[in-house]
Amino acid sequence: MKIAPSILSADFAALADDIARVEAGDPDQLHVDVMDGRFVPNLTIGPVVVEAIRKRTRLPLDCHLMIVEPEKYVGDFVSAGAAAITVHAEATPHLQRVLAQIRQAGAKAGVALNPATPPDVLEYVLDDLDLVLVMSVNPGFGGQSFIPSAYDKIRSIRAMIGSRPIDLSVDGGVKKDHVKPLAQAGATVLVAGSAIFGASDPPAVVREMKRLADS
Repeated sequence: MKIAPSILSADFAALADDIARVEAGDPDQLHVDVMDGRFVPNLTIGPVVVEAIRKRTRLPLDCHLMIVEPEKYVGDFVSAGAAAITVHAEATPHLQRVLAQIRQAGAKAGVALNPATPPDVLEYVLDDLDLVLVMSVNPGFGGQSFIPSAYDKIRSIRAMIGSRPIDLSVDGGVKKDHVKPLAQAGATVLVAGSAIFGASDPPAVVREMKRLADS
């Protein structure tokens, strides 16, 4: 199980320090939420901040683009240092084209699904994917409660993936209590924001999540 702290819940006035703290727990990557105020009702960061983060961490950066027309910005985020770019199936009419564009730019390609989006939208792009991200909250804000229907969706997508080398990630409201059942459902990456950055000892939470996933 890979653990991906989401910097959406970090202190942006001390972002480098917060990232250094969670790194002490040996997470596998950082999850970077990019919001445009159109696809979701919030604004966050752009490539300039991603470039700054890249200089301050050894961890791979998975940029989750919660934006419309993501194809316009793929090159900018890869140039800024994104190791993976995840786009929403709902945000582009040409999903396969965008996934091919991400891979051609040198990054891993992912698709995110909102809570009400069925898994069958993945059927014809499975061989273009490195990651599927199941949203267990409606995207736009941190600190929301986990939506339990995500478990069934994860099981369905795990069956669709089969033997393909595709990571299955879950993002939204993930706490320590969710770790073991998510692992049993087939998730391979857990994105957690407030559960990690809001804790008094973030590295300990990362280590505990890894332990629970393997137990």
